[in-house]
Amino acid sequence: MDLKEKLLSSFMAFEERVDVNSDLHDIRTSAIKNFEAKGFPTKKEEAWKYTSLNSVLKNDFTVFPKQDHTVEFSEVKKYFLHEIDTYKVVFVDGIFSSFLSSTTHEGLDVCLMSSALNKPKYKSIIDEYFNQIANKEESLTALNTAFANEGAYINIPKNKVADKPIEILYLSTGKENALMIQPRNLVVANENSHVQIIERHQSLNENPVLTNTVTEIFAAKSAHVDYYKIQNDVEQASLIDNTYIAQKDTSNVSVHTFSFGGNLMRNNLNFYHQGERIESTLKGITIIGDKQHVDHHTLVQHATPNCVSHQNYKGIFNDNSTGVFNGKIYVEREAQKTDAFQQNNNILLSDKATINAKPQLEIFADDVKCSHGCTIGQLDEKAMFYMQSRGIPQKEAKALLMYAFSNEVIESIKIPELKSRITKIIATKLGVKMGFDL
Repeated sequence: MDLKEKLLSSFMAFEERVDVNSDLHDIRTSAIKNFEAKGFPTKKEEAWKYTSLNSVLKNDFTVFPKQDHTVEFSEVKKYFLHEIDTYKVVFVDGIFSSFLSSTTHEGLDVCLMSSALNKPKYKSIIDEYFNQIANKEESLTALNTAFANEGAYINIPKNKVADKPIEILYLSTGKENALMIQPRNLVVANENSHVQIIERHQSLNENPVLTNTVTEIFAAKSAHVDYYKIQNDVEQASLIDNTYIAQKDTSNVSVHTFSFGGNLMRNNLNFYHQGERIESTLKGITIIGDKQHVDHHTLVQHATPNCVSHQNYKGIFNDNSTGVFNGKIYVEREAQKTDAFQQNNNILLSDKATINAKPQLEIFADDVKCSHGCTIGQLDEKAMFYMQSRGIPQKEAKALLMYAFSNEVIESIKIPELKSRITKIIATKLGVKMGFDL
C-alpha cells in the first residue's frame, strides 16, 4: 500500500478518533476528496518542476504514532531559545507535550489547535478564520486540512503586545521507523497587536520523518507579526511548509526562513493584501550541502493601493545540493502606488551544486514601482586574495565572505538572542568560529 492509499484508508479512522462538529466534518471530507483527486504533486506540474517527492514517498510512513513518546527537557533544551523567557507550544511525534510547554490564556491565547477546533467558546474564531485563506486546490494543503487537528493556536487581542516571544516546536523521537505528521497552526493578530513567533521542526534521531504543515496567519489593522522559521534538521527529515498570510490596513508582517538542514524542504509562502498601506517582508537564508534540496515558492498578491513588499533570499549551495527559488509578485489593476522589491542571490561552491531561479512579476497597474533581480555565481577571487594577503587563512576568509553575503538578512532579525543563535548556526555550517558576537 502506497502512502496515498494509506492516508485515504486512514481518514475515517482518524475522524472517529477526534471530536469533530458537522462543519469540520464537511471541511475535512471536501479536503480529502480533493487530495484523492489530485494526489501528491509531481514534476509534471509547473510549480513542482524542479522538486520531486519520489525519494521521500517511498518510505513506509506511519500515519499515527502507535503510542505517546516522551522526552526529557535536558535532551531538547538546545533546540529552545532558552536564553530568554518564552511561551512554548511543544509537540512530540505530533502529540502535545504539556511537560515541555508553557501556554497561557491570561491576556492572550497561546494553546492548542485541537482545543480551538473542538471547544464551543472558540467556535466563532474558527468559523471566521480556519481554512479561509489556505489554498483549497493545493493537494498537500488539502491533505493537511483533511487531517487537521493538532498544532498551535495563537490569538492576540486588540491593542495587546505579547509580553514575550512564542516558540512552536515539533519534535520527532524516531521511535517509529518512519513517521508522517501534519501540524496545523492558526495565528490571529487582532487590531494594533504585536507578536513574535519562532517555529522549529526537529528530529532526535535519523529515522525518516515527513512533516506536512499548514499555517494561517491573519493580521488585522495595524497589527505587527514577526515570524521566524528555523529549519536545521537531520538529513533524513523532510518538510513541506505551506504558510498563508492575510493582511488588513497598515499591518506589518515579516517572515524569515532559515534553511540549513534536512533532506528536502519545500517552503510555500503566500501573502494576500486586503487593505491599504500594508508592509510585507519575506527574507531567507539557505546554506546546504551533500544532496540536500531546498525549494522556496513565494507569492505576494498586491490587491490594494499604497502597499509595500520586500523579498530578499540568499542561498549558498555546496556538494550535490539543489536550490529552487520561484518568487512571484502579482499586482492587480486596483493596486496603484505599489512598491514591490524582490531579490534572490546565490553562491555555488561546487560544480555539482544546482540552483533553479525563476523571479516573476505580473503587473496590471500602471502607477507602480516594482523590481526583481537574481544572481548566481561564485565567491569573489579578488576579495579572497585581498583577505589572505592581510593574513586571514583561506578557510576563514571564505567563511567571512559567505557570512557577509548573508548578513543583510541576519541584520533584520528583531530578537537579539535569536540573531545570536542564527549567527552561531551559520558559523557551524561554514565550519569556522566567528571571532565576534552579534
